[in-house]
This record gives sequence, structure tokens and C-alpha cells, in this order.
Amino acid sequence: MNLTSPSQVKDWCISNGFHPNKVLGQNFLIDKNVLDSILDAAMQPTVDYQQPTVDCKTLEIGPGLGVLTEGLLGRGCAVTAVEKDPVLADRLKVSLGNPDRLTVLKGDALDYIKDGACDGFPLMVSNLPYQAGTRILIEMIDRIGRFEVPEVIVVLVQTEVAERLAAKEGSKVRGLAGVRVQFDYDVQIVRKVAASCFWPRPEIGSSVVKLVRHHRNDDVGEVVRKTFKWLTKRAFEHRRKQLGSTFKGLIESTARAEQLTNEDWLALAAAIEVPR
Repeated sequence: MNLTSPSQVKDWCISNGFHPNKVLGQNFLIDKNVLDSILDAAMQPTVDYQQPTVDCKTLEIGPGLGVLTEGLLGRGCAVTAVEKDPVLADRLKVSLGNPDRLTVLKGDALDYIKDGACDGFPLMVSNLPYQAGTRILIEMIDRIGRFEVPEVIVVLVQTEVAERLAAKEGSKVRGLAGVRVQFDYDVQIVRKVAASCFWPRPEIGSSVVKLVRHHRNDDVGEVVRKTFKWLTKRAFEHRRKQLGSTFKGLIESTARAEQLTNEDWLALAAAIEVPR
């Protein structure tokens, strides 16, 4: 089956009595140009990391019918795909010809992340489910300092989420997710993706976003990291308030949370202790 052919994807679903699940975010990518953009972004070398040309260990969350999986295998990757839908998980490997470089894990990605099954992959490439995409990224990144997390992450997410992840200080859309991600990753929006590039067609637009580990905060200790997480979470829960009001006795500032740089947050975290 040509996984970028809308008619063939629809015909397979109809003939197999499969109904895409909105709750699981099952909007299948059917555009070859977008697929190639994702694969090109994932395979591009970075300053700190050069993907192996063969058997690059790659994590994929939410493979669906396998369009990204097939593309990654074609680029020489060794893919571990985590699929929550049991019907799609059971068919994935067989439908792609039982490749040796493909491992399928059936279940919730968040459970696998917590259990450590998603550690040790230098590359992550996914069309993330809309409802859980941000949480999956944060759960993964929160393991930095204790476990091996991806050096490069290329994901399809809602455009709104992509803009929040990439937002710089002073932006109205800057929030907790962007601050937390940018603490360890440089974020680039690769391209926007029209709703027509998916089937079923989602109600909102999507974007390809690329996260690259910058390693500038590798020497930050666990205590300061914990304080950083506590500070930013508390601040963005009350983002309309000035920081001096939110952290009485800890911070004297008329600034609001979205106005601070990550360097500012790190300096604050290093200067105070997390309340017991």
C-alpha cells in the first residue's frame, strides 16, 4: 500500500473496518513532500551529533499506519515504534514486510517513557498525537541528567504547540513548555503543514518542529534543575502576576514570567532553594 496515497489509505480503512480514533489523534500523514521534509530534518547532522548512516537507533511514537516508519527504515534507521492502538500495533511490522530493523511496542508511550523503554535513542521522529504531544516531550526531556535522551527530536505537532515551544522571551505565546524545552534544546520550526496533508483532515494546522540538544546546561546539578522546574511551573500558573507577587520573599521583580530568558530562570534557580 502506498501510505501517501489518500485513496489507498481510505480503502484500507474501509476494507478492514478501521475507524480512525480522534481521542488517539489518528490523523495519518498522506503527503510525500511533508514526509520528505521530516526525514531530511531528522537526518541532517548537527554540531554535536552525527547520525550513523546505518542502523541509527530511532524512537517513533504513534506510528499509525507506518508512513514515517517506512521512511525511516528507508533511510537506514533501526526503529522502535510505540503504538497505543492494538489493531495498528499488531499490523505494523507485517504490513512493512517484517523488517529486522523494526521493533514494535504496544501500549502507552508515557508508560514506556517512565519505565525506561524509551531511553538510549539518539534520534526521535514522530507524528505526535495532538492531545498528548506536549506531555510526551516534557516527560522525555525531564529525564535529562539521569538517562540518555535523544540528541535530535523531529516531530509533527499542532502549529500552536510548535509556536509555544519556539517562543522567545517577551512573546505572548511563551509558556512553561517552551521554557522547559529550551533549557536543553534549541528549537526550530521547520515548516507548516496544511490540514489537507492528513487523513482524516484535522480541524487545525500542524507544523514540523526540530529540537537539537545544545548541552549548554549539562553541568547544572539535580538540585538546581529541580528548583528550575518548580520556579517555572509556579510562575506560569500565575503568568498575569508580577514575579515579585508570585514569589514573595524570594524574588523582587516587576517582570512577568514570559519576559524572562532561560538564563534568568537559571540564575534565580541557583540563588534560591525549593521550599520544603
